[in-house]
Amino acid sequence: MKFIIEEEIFEKLDNLYIGVVVAKGINNNKDYPEIKKMLENSIKLAEKKFLDKRVKENDLIVPYREAFLKLGINPNKFQCSVEALFNRISKGKKMPNINPLVDLNNAISLRYTLPMGTHDLSRSENDIEMRYTRDDDTFVPMGSSEVEKPDDGEVVYAVGNEVRTRRWAWRQSEYGKIDKNTSYVFFPIDGFKGFNDKEVEKAASELSESLKEIFDCQIITGHVDRNHPSFEWIFED
Repeated sequence: MKFIIEEEIFEKLDNLYIGVVVAKGINNNKDYPEIKKMLENSIKLAEKKFLDKRVKENDLIVPYREAFLKLGINPNKFQCSVEALFNRISKGKKMPNINPLVDLNNAISLRYTLPMGTHDLSRSENDIEMRYTRDDDTFVPMGSSEVEKPDDGEVVYAVGNEVRTRRWAWRQSEYGKIDKNTSYVFFPIDGFKGFNDKEVEKAASELSESLKEIFDCQIITGHVDRNHPSFEWIFED
């Protein structure tokens, strides 16, 4: 299987740098107190960093807002995932525990101030792509059963014609949703070369180590950028 970024996206975001962590053989159907503790600690750090502050003006958030504009996305209307998390925390709202994989993802996303996604890959053998929308693409909002058609010219994460995340790093769908039965998962870690690529690598390393230690699963890591627009992985049976 591969993760592929369409060449046209690099024409708008030439320094795009996305870390990749893929894990297989996970048991997401039990309680992991260490993950809950990691998330609690990350939330406490975020509260100190952003409480009562304007998240969108933070130096670590501004490049994502600028990138959204380059892609034709209004960052005031559609916030990238990590900005949305910090906004929630800055307003004193609690973050619920969802399930171990999602909680682990959120803990590391908050810790490194990086947008990160979680995608169940067991539904399809098609490659996962970051690309512009196609005519036959569909999207189902999280928590809904209503099928939507994404906008033309929208940058999305997709598997086949199933849009997994709309507007790059804005909102994930029911397609590829992480649940208690998830055992095979793809984590993209979105960043920019020359700005926070080292943080992307640190986040990927910590995520990989945590997955291996907690879930005792198989791990493959890599990255995608303009010079390496695709990353392929193969797990042993």
